[in-house]
Amino acid sequence: MHSTSALSFSQATSLPTTNYAFHSHSAVNLRFCGLRRQAFGFSFSTHSTSTRLRLSTRAHSYKISASDGNNGTPPKSFDYDLIIIGAGVGGHGAALHAVNKGLKTAIIEGDVVGGTCVNRGCVPSKALLAVSGRMRELQSEHHMKALGLQVSAAGYDRQAVADHANNLASKIRNNLTNSMKALGVDILTGFGTILGPQKVKYGKVGSTYTLVTAKDIIIATGSVPFVPKGIEVDGKTVITSDHALKLEFVPDWVAIVGSGYIGLEFSDVYTALGSEVTFIEALDQLMPGFDPEIGKLAQRVLINPRKIDYHTGVFATKITPARDGKPVIIELTDAKTKEQKDTLEVDAALIATGRAPFTNGLGLENINVLTQRGFVPVDERMRVIDANGNQVPHLYCIGDANGKMMLAHAASAQGISVVEQVTGRDHVLNHLSIPAACFTHPEISMVGLTEPQAREKAEKEGFEVSVAKTSFKANTKALAENEGEGLAKLIYRPDNGEILGVHIFGLHAADLIHEASNAIALGTRIQDIKFAVHAHPTLSEVIDELFKSAKVKAPASTSTSSPVTEPVSA
Repeated sequence: MHSTSALSFSQATSLPTTNYAFHSHSAVNLRFCGLRRQAFGFSFSTHSTSTRLRLSTRAHSYKISASDGNNGTPPKSFDYDLIIIGAGVGGHGAALHAVNKGLKTAIIEGDVVGGTCVNRGCVPSKALLAVSGRMRELQSEHHMKALGLQVSAAGYDRQAVADHANNLASKIRNNLTNSMKALGVDILTGFGTILGPQKVKYGKVGSTYTLVTAKDIIIATGSVPFVPKGIEVDGKTVITSDHALKLEFVPDWVAIVGSGYIGLEFSDVYTALGSEVTFIEALDQLMPGFDPEIGKLAQRVLINPRKIDYHTGVFATKITPARDGKPVIIELTDAKTKEQKDTLEVDAALIATGRAPFTNGLGLENINVLTQRGFVPVDERMRVIDANGNQVPHLYCIGDANGKMMLAHAASAQGISVVEQVTGRDHVLNHLSIPAACFTHPEISMVGLTEPQAREKAEKEGFEVSVAKTSFKANTKALAENEGEGLAKLIYRPDNGEILGVHIFGLHAADLIHEASNAIALGTRIQDIKFAVHAHPTLSEVIDELFKSAKVKAPASTSTSSPVTEPVSA
C-alpha cells in the first residue's frame, strides 16, 4: 500500500498482493512478493485543494495559460535541481535524500502531504490494528489465565478508536511536512502536469497554473483503491479501505471482497470489534499471494477459529449498497463457468481488491509516454520509457505509479535510488530484498521468493533448492508471552548459501524479517550470517535458529567477525 497523489489523492499498504473476486477481464493480479502489479479498467476522480502555498522567491516561475509554445524545448536554466510530483512516502524519502545530496528540491502535492500511506493506508490502519490486538488479547480468557491475569469484560468506544487512527495520521503528516520545510524543500500546492522536457505546471484545476523547471523530475503520484465494474460504492455500506479507515460504524456482518493483505488486516479489526466476516475470493484458495505453507498456517490461525466464513472461486459481479430498508446485496458468479452461483445479503461490503496507479492527468502524452494499464513504464533504474521504447531524459517514476512493487517503503527506496543516480552514482535497487508484512495478530512477513517461485527459478537455471524451518514453540521469549504459534521458513541454495526467500508467521514477524532482507540486500550468505550473535532470550533467536539449521555445502568466508577489544576494568 502506497505513495501519494499530486493530481488528486491516493491511499498501504501496499504491500503484498491479493487476487480479486471479480471478472477476469477486469481483474487485478498483484503478487504479494512484489513483482509487477497490473490493473485493468478503472476511473479516477479529481479533487481540488482549498489551500495554495506561494512559491519561494528562490523559484523563478512564471504564470502561464494551459499551453506554452516552447513546451517541447528543454529550458536553458532551471528553477530546481529536482522536482517531485507527489508528496507521499516515496516523494518524501526522495526529497530528503536529495537535500542531503545538496540538490535544490521542490515537491508538488495536490492533496495533503503523506499520500496514501500516512492518510489512507499504512498509518491509520496500524492504529486500528493496535486496538484490535489489545481487544483480542483481553477477550482471550485462556490467554489471560495462562498469564495469571483476571480481566473483566473488554469494551470499546468506536469514536475514540476512530479518533486514535485519525490523530496518528495527522501527527505523522505534520512530522513529514515539518521535516521537509526544515531542510528547505519547497512544498508547491496544486496538481502537477508535465508540459514537456524538464517542465512542470501546477495549480488548482480550472485556474491559472504556474510553470516550474527542473533538471530532473520524479513522478511519485501513487495509487487509489481499485473498484471492479459492477460494484457500486456509496462510501457508507459499500466501501473501500479509504472509507473503512474512518471507522464510521462497525457492521454486524461485513463481506470483504479479496483476501490479500488489505482484506486480512480489516478482517482482524472487524472480528476483534465484534463483526462477522465473509471473504469473497476469486481464486480457489484464500491468501493466494502468500507462500502456500505460510498461507495454510495463517488460515488455520487467523480464519478458522474466528467468526469468518468464505466463498472461493467466485466473482462478486454486482454489489448494491443498502437502501430503502434493504441490506447490501452481493451477486456471486462462478469464476470458471461464469454462471450465477449465490446471492449474499450483508450489512456492509468492503472492497479490498487492490489498488490502481494514479497517473491520469499527468501530461504523459506531452512526452510521448503511454501507460501500461495505468502504470508508467520504467526500466530497472526507474527511468521512464516512451512509446518508442526509449528512455525519457531526466524523467523518473517511483512507487505505486510504476507498479514494480506497491509498498510505501519500496517507493521510498526507489526514490533514494533515483537521487543517487542523478547525483552521479549508479544504483540499481534489488526489489527481491524489499520485505513486506501483513499486520494481523499474529503477523505475517516475507522477503524474496515463495517456495514455488524458487523451485520454478531453480528448474530454469539448473540449481537445487532447500528449505529450513523453525517454530516459535521453541523460542523462550515467545513462550514467555504465551505466543508460541508461529513458523519461520527459509528457502535457499545449499550449494552456495544464497538466501532465496524468508517467510515468517508469528509474534512480531514484521520486525523479525529485516535481518533476512538486509542479508539479501548485502549479498550475505547463510554460512556467514549463522555466526551472528543474538541476545537471549529474544524473538530474534527464531531467525538465528533458522539460519543455523540450514545445510550449506559452501564454507564460510575466511573472516566472519571483527577483532574484539576487551573492556578495560575501572
